[in-house]
Amino acid sequence: MSGAFRISAAAAWPCSAATTPRLAGNSALAALGSRCVRLPLSPARCGWRPTDSSPSASMILSAAIFITLLGLLGYLHFVKIDQETLLIIDSLGIQMTSSYASGKESTTFIEMGKVKDIVINEAIYMQKVIYYLCILLKDPVEPHRISQVVPVFQSAKPRLDCLIEVYRSCQEILAHQKATSTSP
Repeated sequence: MSGAFRISAAAAWPCSAATTPRLAGNSALAALGSRCVRLPLSPARCGWRPTDSSPSASMILSAAIFITLLGLLGYLHFVKIDQETLLIIDSLGIQMTSSYASGKESTTFIEMGKVKDIVINEAIYMQKVIYYLCILLKDPVEPHRISQVVPVFQSAKPRLDCLIEVYRSCQEILAHQKATSTSP
């Protein structure tokens, strides 16, 4: 057998010139006897390549991973709160700070003159009763009315016994502030 044609048992099968008329005139194939050569089709021989008109699977997978990572980073930066703090200074006001998982911090300050009271409120959330600490703000027009309710520890949702400790400390500071502001 010459080195020009190499036929393996898997690539050749018996055939006749009657079943394959286009191979009947080929003298090189006729020399092989009653064997025909089966050439497997590949995308390169047909002219079709996966990147011609459709994105490849690896590109789609890479894009999905990239979008998932962006979503996770956005969640960590804007949503996931690691720590919440409440700082009360009787002559100045109340500072609430939220520290996010990404290291970002968000701070809100409320002047003590705007604070009417601090209370523990209850609410029904997901078929259970939860308790949360709220700061009641005075109405600037009518000081006896409440203009806004500002919840504290929104993501932590501490238990009631923890909230009672924080509430008592806040009430001590508010009582001291009211006593110093009314005395001459």
